[in-house]
Amino acid sequence: MQKRFRSYDLNQIYLLPPSLQEWLPEGHLARFIAGVTAELDTSAIESRYERADARGKAAYHPLMLLRLLVYGYATGTRSSRQIEKATYTDLAFRYLSADQHPDHDTIAAFRQVHLDELSRLFLQTLMLCKKAGLVKLGEIAIDGAKISANASKQRLRTYERLTEKEKELAALVEDLLAKAQAVDTAEDKEFGQGKRGDEMPPDLATTQQQLARVRAAKQELEREAKERAEQAAREKEAQNGKYKDEAQKKRWQRAKPTPDAEAKGNLTDPESRLMLDNATDAFVQAYNTQLAVDGHSQVIVACAVTQQVNDKQQLTPMVDAVRANLGEQPARVLADAGYWNEERIAEQIDLGIEVLTPPDACRRKPGEPLHRNAPQGPLAMKMRAQFEEEETRNKYRRRAGIVEPVIGFVKEHRRFRRFLLRGLQKVRAEWSFACATVNLWRLFRNGYKPQPA
Repeated sequence: MQKRFRSYDLNQIYLLPPSLQEWLPEGHLARFIAGVTAELDTSAIESRYERADARGKAAYHPLMLLRLLVYGYATGTRSSRQIEKATYTDLAFRYLSADQHPDHDTIAAFRQVHLDELSRLFLQTLMLCKKAGLVKLGEIAIDGAKISANASKQRLRTYERLTEKEKELAALVEDLLAKAQAVDTAEDKEFGQGKRGDEMPPDLATTQQQLARVRAAKQELEREAKERAEQAAREKEAQNGKYKDEAQKKRWQRAKPTPDAEAKGNLTDPESRLMLDNATDAFVQAYNTQLAVDGHSQVIVACAVTQQVNDKQQLTPMVDAVRANLGEQPARVLADAGYWNEERIAEQIDLGIEVLTPPDACRRKPGEPLHRNAPQGPLAMKMRAQFEEEETRNKYRRRAGIVEPVIGFVKEHRRFRRFLLRGLQKVRAEWSFACATVNLWRLFRNGYKPQPA
C-alpha cells in the first residue's frame, strides 16, 4: 500500500509574504506581552530618544526592545547575547522583534540606559493586577532569598590587605607616571612636539583600574562601619545609654567608625556581601532580596534588595512599601522567625495589622524550655501563647504556600539565581523589573485580556 505524506520542501518559495500574526498560536505568552506592554506608559523611555541627536542611523523602536527584555525575563532568558540569538532561532522572540535582529550591545545598552524606567514598570504591572482583581490585601506573606551577586567570593579581601594593596598600587602608578613623563620628555627632545602625549601605557591603565577597584572596596567598608557607628550612637542617645539586651550591648561595643582589620570587601562588586544562604547552607557573595506576596493570587505587591545579611529589620520596610504601592495596608502579615524583631512587629500591630511571626526558629514541644538565646520580651511570650492555638497555626501555615512558591518560581523556572548587574542601585532596579515580569505572568495565567491598541 502506497503511503501518502504532506508536501515538505525546505526550498519552498511563498507566493505571498507570510504574516507575523500567523507565526504563533492564539493565547501564546508572546502575544500577551505584545498586547500588555502597549498598555504600559513608556513615555519616560521614549523621551530620552526625543532629546537625543537626530543625526546618524535610526534607532530600534524602544517598545520592541522593551518587549524582548520583558519576554526574556519572563521566560528565564536574561542574557543580551541569548536574546540576540533568540531573535533568529526562537519564534516568539522573532515575533516580538518583528523579524528584526538588534545586536547584544544594543540590548545591553538599552537595559543600562533605561534601568530606572524599567524598574518603575513594577508599579504599573501591580496596578494592572489590582485592576484585574488579583490583589485583595486580606493577608500578605513576606520572605527573603539570597540571590548571588555578579561577583565571586574569591575576590574578597580584608580591610588590612586592601589598605596595603592601595599603598602598593598608588606607589606603582606614581612610578609609572614618572617613567611615562620621562619618555615623553626624551621623545620631545629627539622628535619634537609631534606626538600627542595623551596615550596611556597599557600597564599604567591596568594598574589604575586595579587601584580604583581596591579603593572602591575599601570605601564601602569604611562607609558601612561609619553607618553602624552612627546607628549605635543614635540608639544610645534614645535609650540614655541603657541597652535592652546583651545582643544590643555587644552591637554597640563592636560599632566603630573605622572598619576592623579583618572586615572583608569584594573587589568585583564592593556593595555585595558574603551571606549565608539557608537554602543551600553555604556562604555566597550575594544580595538579600525581599518579596511581599498577596495571599489571594500570589501577586508580588512589594519587592526590595538589601545588603543586610538577615531579615530582622525588613518587616517594617516591606509593609511600608506595600502601603506606599497600593495606598492601603494589609489586614494580616505572615513572616517566618527570621523576621522576629519585637519593636518592628509592635509597630505594625499598633497600626491595626495582625502580625503572625513565631519568635523561635524551631518549634518547641509542649513543656520544653526556651533556648537560652530565645527572645524574652513580653510580645515574644504573647506570640508563643498565640501559636499554641490551632487557629493561629492554621493561619500561619498559609505563609509557605503563598510566598515560597513565588521564590521557587523565580529561582527555578525563571533561572534567576544571579544578578547580571553590579552595585546596589542597579541590582534593585533589575530585581524590580524581574518582579514586574512575574506579575505579568500572573496576569497571563489568570486570563487578563490586554486592551486592543
